[in-house]
Amino acid sequence: MKTTQENAGKKYELLCYTRKPEEDSIYSEKLAYSMHLALREDGGSFVPLNHNSGILYAKAVQREDGTLHAKSLKNPCLFEMADGTFGVIAERIETDGSDDESAKGKLLLFTSADLVRYQEKGLLDLGMGKTIEDAVCSYDKVNCVYLLKWKDIEGGCFSCRVSDLADEELRKAESCCLPAGETDIRDSFFSERKDCPEGGLPGNLLSVEEAVAERLKCRFLVPENIANEVPERVSVSSPEDLKEIKAAAKYSDGTSVEKRVDWYTKEVDFNHPGTYRITGRVHQDHYEFPVAWHRADPCIGKWEGKYYFIATNDFDNNHSLYIREADTIPGLITAQEIKILDTSMYPHLGNLLWAPEFHIIRDRLYIFHAGTPGEFEKEQCHVMALKKNGNPMKAGDWEMPLRVVKKDGSYLYGEEGITLDMTEFEVAGRYYAVWSQRQFKPVDQGAWLYMAELNQEEPWKLISDPVLLSMPEYGWANNHTFVDEGPFALITEKKIFLTFSSAAVDSTYVVGLLSADPEADLLDPKSWIKENYPLMSSRSKEGEYGTGHNSYIMDEDGLVWNAYHGKPGVDGPRSSGLRRVHFGADGYPVLDLTEEKDLAPGLTEVSMDVVVK
Repeated sequence: MKTTQENAGKKYELLCYTRKPEEDSIYSEKLAYSMHLALREDGGSFVPLNHNSGILYAKAVQREDGTLHAKSLKNPCLFEMADGTFGVIAERIETDGSDDESAKGKLLLFTSADLVRYQEKGLLDLGMGKTIEDAVCSYDKVNCVYLLKWKDIEGGCFSCRVSDLADEELRKAESCCLPAGETDIRDSFFSERKDCPEGGLPGNLLSVEEAVAERLKCRFLVPENIANEVPERVSVSSPEDLKEIKAAAKYSDGTSVEKRVDWYTKEVDFNHPGTYRITGRVHQDHYEFPVAWHRADPCIGKWEGKYYFIATNDFDNNHSLYIREADTIPGLITAQEIKILDTSMYPHLGNLLWAPEFHIIRDRLYIFHAGTPGEFEKEQCHVMALKKNGNPMKAGDWEMPLRVVKKDGSYLYGEEGITLDMTEFEVAGRYYAVWSQRQFKPVDQGAWLYMAELNQEEPWKLISDPVLLSMPEYGWANNHTFVDEGPFALITEKKIFLTFSSAAVDSTYVVGLLSADPEADLLDPKSWIKENYPLMSSRSKEGEYGTGHNSYIMDEDGLVWNAYHGKPGVDGPRSSGLRRVHFGADGYPVLDLTEEKDLAPGLTEVSMDVVVK
């Protein structure tokens, strides 16, 4: 892949930078000390990608006792590698911005094939033993070597040339001092600091090809509705035929989505053949945030033609679960709530009912949820089944919740910690459970995600050993606390997506993403790829903070909706929201498409000729 512009065509430049930390609840050091990217076209202004938030984060280091020591990065330098892919070098630092003593005299190296996904290759030892203050790297295509320059904490400036960025090459290389006075090792573009995105601390510029720029825009800029198209002329014989005519909503990322149209048919006489010019409005359900106050961890399920809503009840401090029922998803917003479980019904569930989810397994409806007989440190996963021919809206039609057990019959977790947020999904006839598990004894390791196969007949039983899927290793995942939780599957023809939530359940809560191929061995952790940045955060939509713990539901039009919770203000109550899931040009879910960009206000009306047969 080339990164230099050739002859005709637009010129694209990519700015690599970090940001100044803001107020801890808004944009803390753990978020600011990461690599950000901004794109410039033909010398124009820089457009920040990913809401001017981090795209590349340093991984935490795992201690001998299993706990994680969070790390960050500063002064990233983006460069082209010998094979046409990309590299990033940066200084690894502590999360508060101080020096990382374990990385003294070393640089953190990342590689990337597409500037979307990165692999952390580890620390490169420059052999000097002194803390690195700044470093840059470039590839000399003529001599086929990498030129590495760095500046240490004592002001010394050095350089070396190596054919490969590997420790053994660097150990053999001869480092030399730069000429006297050459203290600015980084390409200077200080005159352009005024164009740097808000809060940005510029690193370096890299020219990229149009294909690279377009891929970055598709992944890191929210698409916008740019047109809504309907056929110019259709033949119908009834109003029902007309309802089947949908609009193709076109988006700036090159994608298209079929949407229902509310046609105005008063001028059409279906009893008299003829041609009529009609108009319509592209349909869009409106969900003003929040759709349910004091409701967290929301889940919408569909059972026997009805939609059901359930969530953690923050209003009574998590001591009950209520269900809503409606014929449509919009109908759930104003539907009556019915209590189906509280902490007085069963002795083993005397406190803290959390994170309920609807799941259908072999034509039977279940609610997966967490509960405890007492304190938080005993919270565990449970499964509650609807009785045969039962009504979900009747508490008595639900069987007693059963605690999840391992394949040997013992409880999923003993006295050392907790389990919660269990979800399930089916692929090729096999059912899998994913949950969050936190060890407290002998040390608190934070919450990690685990996975196992489920017994289809008794889904509170696992039939395989749990495997570790994810740890909160990135700064956005361990902000204020080390937590990966709230997993939920979103399955398409080509990919299995598993979103999860991380960080503290406050304004820093975010949604991350794991993905795997459907034909892969899903119980092999190597089959799953984790993105280095969150898909949804407080920067996704102004005024919604700490968005996370989400789930998915498809409506009657085939559109997928994201049910999530957030805060209407930094210190607001956790409350539920709904937003349509868009699938980008690469097939990956877009969770930050707002209603205004989903359907442009000025493009809602469409018209066509209708021929009545």
